[in-house]
Amino acid sequence: MRAQWACPHGGHDRSAAAMQARPGQPACVLPTKDRQADMTPADVIAALKAGNARFAAGMVQNCDLNAMVRETSQGQYPIAAVVSCIDSRVPPELVFDQKIGDLFTARIAGNYVNTDIIGSLEFACKVSGSKAIVVLGHSSCGAVKGAIDKVELGNLTHVLQMIEPAIMQVAPANRTSKDKALVQRVAEKNTELTVAKILAESPILKEMADAGEIAVMAAMHDIATGEIRFL
Repeated sequence: MRAQWACPHGGHDRSAAAMQARPGQPACVLPTKDRQADMTPADVIAALKAGNARFAAGMVQNCDLNAMVRETSQGQYPIAAVVSCIDSRVPPELVFDQKIGDLFTARIAGNYVNTDIIGSLEFACKVSGSKAIVVLGHSSCGAVKGAIDKVELGNLTHVLQMIEPAIMQVAPANRTSKDKALVQRVAEKNTELTVAKILAESPILKEMADAGEIAVMAAMHDIATGEIRFL
């Protein structure tokens, strides 16, 4: 049986075993090794989808985060790794309604990957047992807009150039970030190309994906509604 716990009603006994679910609230799930091992990649994606549904509906889990810190201090068993943009409106733990110890997260403007991030994803999955990788783009992405408009600003210039392959596939000419539909198409294509790059540049993750040990998926977060759509 997977260990589950939720915020206590009160008192001083704050151990995981003593915590009871509040009426009407989903139970907080302790990120244990057994829980991680028992979940399939499909289970993980389903859990992320369910969490986002809670987030979008305003029904997020109200967990005792301090207790969760104590319970995970001796080890971590995240179920998924998320590559997302640094945008302040798209924090993965919040929009997927996941808690401390549930996710590995890599955040970078434009949610692209390089050798360092791919290596981190290999650690997350091959070493630490995560069952899914989600590349999470979002609507109205400032990095995508800057790349479309060919913005140049210090080191940001290099970052925005990483989105150019998506732009070239969607709109090689006559492009402007004022075209909201174009921005959305480029953002979606960018997440799809990032997934392809992860699998192309990591034989380790490709082998795991082919064997059904992990899922590697692209998704888009709508900052207006909070909803996440898997591509």
